[in-house]
Amino acid sequence: MKNLLTFGLLLLGFAVVAQPGMPNNPTPIDGLTGLLVVGGAIIGFRNRNKIR
Repeated sequence: MKNLLTFGLLLLGFAVVAQPGMPNNPTPIDGLTGLLVVGGAIIGFRNRNKIR
């Protein structure tokens, strides 16, 4: 269940960063960067909860 939630958040972050309909259409590299940032934030948040 937690993996499904994480995957959903990753997809949501990617959709927000790389929306094709926006006038200032970001390049795929910007989309990947946003995906990495969102993924890193989620992974860091999960690891922080495990440490406690």
